[in-house]
Amino acid sequence: MIQTKRFGEELKRLGFNFFSGVPCSFLKYMINYAINDCEYVAAANEGDAVAIASGAYLGGKKSVVLMQNSGLTNAVSPLVSLNEPFKIPILGFVSLRGETGIQDEPQHELMGKITTSMLEDMNVRWTILSHDWSEAKAQLQLADSVIEQNIPFFFVIRKGTFAEEKLRDQPLHKRTNDVKTLKENDDQLPTRFEALQTINALKDQDTVQLATTGKTGRELYEVEDAPNNLYMVGSMGCISSLGLGLALVKDEKKVVVIDGDGSLLMRMGSLATNGYYSPKNMLHILLDNSTHDSTGGQTTVSPNVNFIDIASACGYSKVNYVHHLKELEERIKEWKENNTLTFLYMKIAKGSKNPLARPDIKPHEVKERLQVFLNG
Repeated sequence: MIQTKRFGEELKRLGFNFFSGVPCSFLKYMINYAINDCEYVAAANEGDAVAIASGAYLGGKKSVVLMQNSGLTNAVSPLVSLNEPFKIPILGFVSLRGETGIQDEPQHELMGKITTSMLEDMNVRWTILSHDWSEAKAQLQLADSVIEQNIPFFFVIRKGTFAEEKLRDQPLHKRTNDVKTLKENDDQLPTRFEALQTINALKDQDTVQLATTGKTGRELYEVEDAPNNLYMVGSMGCISSLGLGLALVKDEKKVVVIDGDGSLLMRMGSLATNGYYSPKNMLHILLDNSTHDSTGGQTTVSPNVNFIDIASACGYSKVNYVHHLKELEERIKEWKENNTLTFLYMKIAKGSKNPLARPDIKPHEVKERLQVFLNG
């Protein structure tokens, strides 16, 4: 059994001091240590945790995710379509519930058999963390060297690996909505391209723009390709979690997250996490056309969803319904002046720019130049 605090201090010595995760009984003492002594973000699900940690990595942090192996299935999308193409390395700890030969709950049986093969299939390096301190310390050195090569590394954690670490009392952050404006007039319904032009025109030397996957990123690329832009190419639904991680560690930057209705619906729990941690330097813009525009125009369920009320209930300080492009410009300027977590909702027209190019810069090149912008 490893002394958890000693292990955690070695992690910190190697530079790993930002954590995000979802609880598992096998990892509870490591999670307690992270909450007690490091920067820890409790994610709504494991995929969001990966995206949050990845955003923190972009901002210069060496990041760690913690999860149960059942949750590894929830993290597959960002691991294969965010971390892999962008070459974003994170250190992971995943429990081995359902290990062969050890009595466990029936829902873990299959997952216990496929955990390590899943990691291999996703090009994630892994090892089972030793209970011996000397060997575990050497494994940490190995993991760190793999991370330096821009490859994710996961420790597989057996039951009883970590010694008890008591959780200290933690203050609860009760976030409240201060401003909420509702629909009052007809919607202008601009094109997405027009909305992106308005957003992009207001950026300055401290602004980072993160565009969700599909045609939103492609259209922003056509509006202007810039080193402070990131065009998500996969991991649908993870854009605001990526923005949360980045905003928390780079509070001197203005982080603009440009989302779509299909994307946000896929991981709507991220709104609760964003509201709880409430970075003042983050602006979350939802462009809603009630359509999966990038895959042929299928209708989403967004007409039945009141995003204004949901974001307000989740603790976003300011939530505004935006009716037209001039109002969009005004609300963005207000956010820059007021510096508070803000959600802007705007209905846009269906359809996209035609023809529409794809970025000719590779995702890992987008990441690298963004890191220079952020950390140079």
